[in-house]
Amino acid sequence: MQKAYLSCMSDKIPPGAIFAAKKTGLSITAYKSGKVMFQGAKGEMEAAKWGSPTVPKVKSSSSKSTSVLPVGFANKNVVGSDEVGTGDYFGPMIVAACYVDQAMMPLLKQLGVKDSKAMTDPEICDIAKKIIPVVSHSLLLLPNPKYNVLQAKGMNQGQMKAILHNRALENVLAKIQPIKPDAILIDQFAEKNTYYRYLAKEPSIVREDVFFATKAEGLHLSVAAASIIARSRFVEAFHEMERELGISIPKGASSKVDQIAANIIDTKGLVTLQQYVKWHFANTDKAKRLSHTSN
Repeated sequence: MQKAYLSCMSDKIPPGAIFAAKKTGLSITAYKSGKVMFQGAKGEMEAAKWGSPTVPKVKSSSSKSTSVLPVGFANKNVVGSDEVGTGDYFGPMIVAACYVDQAMMPLLKQLGVKDSKAMTDPEICDIAKKIIPVVSHSLLLLPNPKYNVLQAKGMNQGQMKAILHNRALENVLAKIQPIKPDAILIDQFAEKNTYYRYLAKEPSIVREDVFFATKAEGLHLSVAAASIIARSRFVEAFHEMERELGISIPKGASSKVDQIAANIIDTKGLVTLQQYVKWHFANTDKAKRLSHTSN
């Protein structure tokens, strides 16, 4: 399969993946577990070339066993949440949560809401502007200086994400009262028990009718909308950084990122760099080695 997609390989490979590839209207990610995700408008058609697709499985907060989502879940009234920025050296961590009911789905589909991974940054920003006024949502941004302080105190990314997801969900549930959603769907980044352990010190925790699923953008429009809003703000954050620093900044954590970070060290110093990056990433040491100032 990897050989079949050599011409369209992506250099951004998610954790646990062997390879990732992108085509028009299609995103393919192959994992070490042997599973392959086909996403986008042509996902089902492409997957059919390789065999029969399996039904995505999720974990419900009310059960320790793995189970499929309730029948007809895609058409239920759901609050969904997703995050962005966790694997990028530059830029903040952002979480968004959205409430989407059945009545709103036709409009969101008409506005182009779908899996954001199959969309370009300009498309994401354009759609975000259209849906932000019409969906109940919460957008939380953890700036790099605060992220670095929390990390230095021993808090890991999983804890930060769990807290942001929980608070965003609480915000949306408060906004839509007295409406009660049929379910809550979190784009899964940790096992259920681990997620709730991360929230042990939170004053209140959203637990009722909560489901966790990987690739949740394709399972309900609420998560797709949340992802678009979060990613749009992430793109804005990059533009803000570029204006402040006067340079173009690549996303991700590649060698290109190391070189840009080294240039910032040389021209503006380590203290300035620390305001814009996740300091504990290996990129910091690599940038110091590349820097003329640090050598």
